[in-house]
Amino acid sequence: MARTPVTGTPDTILTAAAGLFYQYGIHAVGMAQVAEVAGCGKNLLYRHFPSKAELVTAYLRLARREREQATAEALHWARGPTEQLIALVTEIAETTRRPGYRGCTFRNYLIEFPAADDEPARMARAYLTDSRALVDRLVTELGGDELLADRIWLIVDGLHSGPPEQAQVAVDWVTELVRR
Repeated sequence: MARTPVTGTPDTILTAAAGLFYQYGIHAVGMAQVAEVAGCGKNLLYRHFPSKAELVTAYLRLARREREQATAEALHWARGPTEQLIALVTEIAETTRRPGYRGCTFRNYLIEFPAADDEPARMARAYLTDSRALVDRLVTELGGDELLADRIWLIVDGLHSGPPEQAQVAVDWVTELVRR
């Protein structure tokens, strides 16, 4: 069982911020709201996170760790690039079907701040670039071409914004594409 963070610690603050940012959007959430939900004063919040940008950066870093762990677990038991691609898309599809799912954290950030060139925007773009590189690598190992990688990436991208009841269609489609 996960430890409950102690009030006023960076973990408590980050957990509160992550929940608020994901549910309401980063722009809509103020630092006072984060302090209130975290159960700490603004002074303590700013001691750990001197700016909202630093808090958002920590939030995206946490989200990336969580996504990378989920991806690693999905790929762990899959043998070969065909099964790994299917496992990857299946894991994403399952994520999109969870209650409260509001889209990809990184895509959400870039939609909220499309012209941003700050640390959080660079982190969001880097995550998406690295995710695409994983798809490209697996497709190359499979013997596929750039068109196949583009198709799979579009399916992955669509999973994050499509209705959850269509998630299985995405998995089936990728399965069909990679098992030809």
